[in-house]
Amino acid sequence: MSVNLSVNLNGIKLPNPVMTASGCFGFGEEYNAFDPSVIDLNELGAVVCKTITLEPRQGNLGHRVWETAAGMLNSIGLENPGLQGFLRDKIPFLRQLKVPVIVSIAGFKTEEFGQLAQALEIVSEVITALEVNISCPNVEGGRVPFGATPEPAREVTRIVKENTSLPVIVKLTPNISAPFAEIVQAVEEGGADCLTIMNTLLGMDIDLKTNKAVFKNIVAGLSGPVIRPHALCRVYQASQVTKLPIIGLGGISCWQDAVKFFLAGASAVAIGSCAFANPSIFREVITGLTKYLAEKKLTDIKQIIGQMGKI
Repeated sequence: MSVNLSVNLNGIKLPNPVMTASGCFGFGEEYNAFDPSVIDLNELGAVVCKTITLEPRQGNLGHRVWETAAGMLNSIGLENPGLQGFLRDKIPFLRQLKVPVIVSIAGFKTEEFGQLAQALEIVSEVITALEVNISCPNVEGGRVPFGATPEPAREVTRIVKENTSLPVIVKLTPNISAPFAEIVQAVEEGGADCLTIMNTLLGMDIDLKTNKAVFKNIVAGLSGPVIRPHALCRVYQASQVTKLPIIGLGGISCWQDAVKFFLAGASAVAIGSCAFANPSIFREVITGLTKYLAEKKLTDIKQIIGQMGKI
């Protein structure tokens, strides 16, 4: 039986719905060093690049990654080469890929998001979409992110849409101070074409060798299987209040996890920190989805989206 895994996320056409998560895949070159028997980038649904900012950032000092039960804490601080470094050093490699490339952007002022979106127009033939990171919880000492309340989230989305011809994906945070449904609706009103749900939860740990917090910024981002139930819940909640396609993200470590996100309402999935331990996970999830659909005598991945309890 032939199975169709291709999806169209409001103009973002993917050969299959299994993507990399921004922040966990660098700019693709890092994983391209693996033998193709482990991972072949051109088998992916899309490569989502590490977030870039206008200016280069060295990131946070001290510990940046810390293992915890069923997950990982990170405090990277958006280390990246900046806009010009990205255009000069990363675009040549990304141009060679045969799969969609999605670039994650972040700013520290609303207008910086617009400046980034506008500047990336010069390589719009390489880029399939922009992912707007309004959710990083660990920059500048845990400053409240743009995505914590509706109005800043709406305004950032609007300014990006006004400055790009590319589809706009907005990556939401679970660390909010307003009802989640209101934030989902705000970015939809701002013109988002798609949502990524969700970024890391806030977390921290203490090193008993020093009795001090592990990270200099105290709080960090918690990812991995430990956050999957929360992410699954957020995907379902969003699907009840918006018609926008959703990219489900958070603790996916096997194809069964991915199926749950589709059933809850996601139209695609992204895999992040679990790929550190298992770089073959992308291929395993794609293969698993194909077998699952065939066993259910289904021919298209779209037949299970939002169908929790119905199939």
